Amino acid sequence: MADKLVRKQSKLSVYLYVPNIIGYIRVLMNIVAFALCFSNKIIFSVLYFVSFVCDGIDGWCARKFNQVSTFGAVLDMVTDRISTACLLVILSQVYRPGLIFVSLLALDIASHWLQMYSTFLIGKASHKDVKDSTNWLFKAYYGNRTFMAYCCVSCEVLYIILFLLAETQNENLMDVILHSIQQKSFLSLLVVISLFGWAVKQAVNVIQRSQRYSSDSIHP
Repeated sequence: MADKLVRKQSKLSVYLYVPNIIGYIRVLMNIVAFALCFSNKIIFSVLYFVSFVCDGIDGWCARKFNQVSTFGAVLDMVTDRISTACLLVILSQVYRPGLIFVSLLALDIASHWLQMYSTFLIGKASHKDVKDSTNWLFKAYYGNRTFMAYCCVSCEVLYIILFLLAETQNENLMDVILHSIQQKSFLSLLVVISLFGWAVKQAVNVIQRSQRYSSDSIHP
């Protein structure tokens, strides 16, 4: 009876870990952000980006306070995937061709799912353990936390910028990107920097998907 009570209290304490509390706040911020996305783009962008920044903060807290948990990892990943997916769906309705964003959404979900699945299948402690990979870009991405952070931030910043630049619900994607680059302003510099990081992350997603698929074939 006492052991059962201890296990129950231990399970409850996991839900109250600092990084998990930050995760709950992220969920609330995203709910408010998407509820206001069309009525107030600025508030949406601020809330969405702050929620994204908190993704890094909760990871730091998990390591700092030794509060790493499977629940926290799943909460973090699901929050990331859903928030990005919602923004990509919105962009698919604003820009032509919308299929580009739908394809990016499918690639993002498929690559991350295969990555997590094969990690558990092989028995690795972390999905970021790519020591056995032969691809230099894959190893550079997961082997350098700063580089990975740059690529992830670039994706989200690019998507937010595209959302802010859309004036109608029938924008041509290439026209908007080219026009923003030709402005020769801070915004154009930000778009170029974000595009490079975004391209690297999509390449990693493709590599990740193909490598994880091969791993699944080897380990049925």
